[in-house]
Amino acid sequence: MLDERSRSLLKTLVERYIADGQPVGSRTLSKASGLELSPATIRNVMSDLEDLGLIVSPHTSAGRVPTARGYRLFVDTMLTARPFDAASLVSDEAVARGQLQPDQPQRVIAQAAQLLSNMSSFVGVITAPKKAGVFHHIEFLRLGDKRVLVILVAPDGDVQNRVIFTATDVTQSELVEASNFLNANYAGLSIDEVRGRLKNEVDVLRVEIASLMQAAVQAGTDALAENQDQVIVSGERNLLGVQDFGNDMGSLRKLFDLFEQKTQLMRLLDTSSRAEGVRIFIGGESRVVPYEELSVVSAPYEVDGRIVGTLGVIGPTRMAYDRMIQIVDITSRLVGNALSQR
Repeated sequence: MLDERSRSLLKTLVERYIADGQPVGSRTLSKASGLELSPATIRNVMSDLEDLGLIVSPHTSAGRVPTARGYRLFVDTMLTARPFDAASLVSDEAVARGQLQPDQPQRVIAQAAQLLSNMSSFVGVITAPKKAGVFHHIEFLRLGDKRVLVILVAPDGDVQNRVIFTATDVTQSELVEASNFLNANYAGLSIDEVRGRLKNEVDVLRVEIASLMQAAVQAGTDALAENQDQVIVSGERNLLGVQDFGNDMGSLRKLFDLFEQKTQLMRLLDTSSRAEGVRIFIGGESRVVPYEELSVVSAPYEVDGRIVGTLGVIGPTRMAYDRMIQIVDITSRLVGNALSQR
């Protein structure tokens, strides 16, 4: 527990470091805090905060900078939403709404990642909507040589194509007959429901239709699995201009590996999707964000009242968290609205 004086000085130190990017010394802290404290008193408080692991002194400076633990305390207990300029807020929403056109779900997702990056000047990231695995319509197209193109259309209009191989050559008229039967009897069901019914009905179906349906179910399962893993990242190069990373090639290499592999990003964003509202992850404090210099501000987005994905901003721990919260919150709401209009 910190007393009010220590809390005030820590809050001032974090805000000054976020604004200036320079270690904060006692004299600067004395002026910025507005507290009538002697330099000796401020140095004692700074020493106590350092002992608690909330700030640290870089080797090349007498000033202090926040640690991950210091940022966390600041974000959880001291961060106040500044009253943003109303015109700026309206402008942000107008820009976001104008760029998120609900013509194609995948286009909205790509636009959202770029929008987050542009508005934050850092990295924008978003997961594609999680599909329920329901097909609205199915078609088969004969390609020849026992090859058939399966065309799966989801309720939201998303189309997936897969090539399957049949045991015998099938005519196009037989494929049309099979697609008509499947659309009449299985459309609207989830892939798992179709698989369950197919186990019970396969004996009464014609061999051609049964084999095509089994292949279509597998194609739908594969398409669903690919979609669930899709993460869109935009603006990675913005980190090259960030002071905290620009001179450290080792940190940059680790960060670009993170964006390339995306496994850790999926784990992080999946964690975010299980909570309501905006969440802040500060680097180095957990396995979720293992990089000391990195922070993530994220939020889930909903379509028709159901959480279907997560989006966020990735940048240095020295970021304007109140501003990032605003950007992420606005974008998550507008992405959900754009996708719900379909």
